[in-house]
Amino acid sequence: MKLSDSHAGEGQGAQVRRRHIDTLLSKYAESHLHPINEIIHCICVPAIVFSFLGMIWSAHPLAACAAVMTSLIYYFSLSVRFATGMLIMSAAMLLLLQQLPQSSVWKISLLVFVVAWIGQFIGHKIEGKKPSFFDDLRFLLIGPLFVLGILYRRLNLKY
Repeated sequence: MKLSDSHAGEGQGAQVRRRHIDTLLSKYAESHLHPINEIIHCICVPAIVFSFLGMIWSAHPLAACAAVMTSLIYYFSLSVRFATGMLIMSAAMLLLLQQLPQSSVWKISLLVFVVAWIGQFIGHKIEGKKPSFFDDLRFLLIGPLFVLGILYRRLNLKY
């Protein structure tokens, strides 16, 4: 946690301020409390990221790399450790896309994208709450961090 800009001489002493990433993850988690929805997200969110990158890759591999780099700038502004995790995950996805037959990348990506989004909406039906990105499009980028956060907690890693 970061300390706020308040100083000890200003009254009540230094106060602990919540990081922006913690606020975003907390807000995102409000519509991801059901264990089944969480499991679905742990499967479908990475699948959506992979398939989205695959669709961009099929247009041009450098465009997919540019999309990764652009998202990493945002992730680094939130958390270096999350950004590092996303860099590793994205690099693995790009390497996998490079190994696939290029004539099949678009078809595979589109199929995975559609199936994974269906899974997401099933999870939210079970949850009884609408997806977070309906209220704020930033949550399309926070979803992968939510899933990565679950992994980090299981591995006892800080973010």
